[in-house]
Amino acid sequence: MIEIEPDWALYRSLLAVLREGSLSAAAASLKLTQPTLGRHIDGLEAALGTPLFTRSRMGLAPTDAALELLPHVETMEAAAAALLRTSSGEAAEERGTVRLTASEIMGAEVLPSMLARFHAQFPHIDIELNLDDRQQDLLRRDADVALRMARPIQTALVAKHVGNARVNLYAHTSYLANHPLPGSLSDIVGMSVIGYDDNSRILDLIRIGQISVPPNTFTLRSDSELAQLALLRAGAGIGGCQAGIARRDADLQPVFHDQFEFTMEMWLAYHEDLRASRRVRLLVDFLATELETYAAENAI
Repeated sequence: MIEIEPDWALYRSLLAVLREGSLSAAAASLKLTQPTLGRHIDGLEAALGTPLFTRSRMGLAPTDAALELLPHVETMEAAAAALLRTSSGEAAEERGTVRLTASEIMGAEVLPSMLARFHAQFPHIDIELNLDDRQQDLLRRDADVALRMARPIQTALVAKHVGNARVNLYAHTSYLANHPLPGSLSDIVGMSVIGYDDNSRILDLIRIGQISVPPNTFTLRSDSELAQLALLRAGAGIGGCQAGIARRDADLQPVFHDQFEFTMEMWLAYHEDLRASRRVRLLVDFLATELETYAAENAI
């Protein structure tokens, strides 16, 4: 039985060591001295009555107990961050902090201009923009608002469909100048094609009927959509791109438009407990209008 409940600082130090893999790197990430962080780990081990790391010349290795604690400590971290955001302003005020999460491609290519306009209109609302192709847990309050490219399924979320993003194939003019296109998409074997490295993502798209391209078609592979877009812009080959992003670059030319196309739904979602938060509602309503406009332009 734990006689004295360890405080959050000790658990935060544990989380840093688990993420960074060493005391020195963890101490640097938390802006603590290494001896201080070491005392935190020793104190937590003493309070819990179990070792959390094994120490050797190779460094620290987490024990099973530490790994079992990890998801719970991550929940504590999310709760602590959510508490700070909640206390950053009264619910009815047009001030405070909102944490927004989106995929890398949407966060880097679509949202920045929208957020610039939002901040100009609401200068006292701070935005934390988290880019992650893995979905952040809104139920755990890892973020306040999420832009997702599929319909959220959790019942405790408020979700709004804000349009569809159309994806077609494109190639840079520099690539097309040296690589004449065949007449049919089925004849692109031998050309440079940009796509995912993870076959499961490709197979999921094939399964739901979005694409019919076999996984072995891709000769330039990356699971980062930002990297795929960079390869496309560099003239490395043919690749998929949202029409709304491609239309901003005159050097990206559509190819096989009548043979390849799929759409992704765009949804804004937030936890139902945030209904009363004015800053959250302002951001959601603003982005909904902006994304609906983007979707309409994307459909042309």
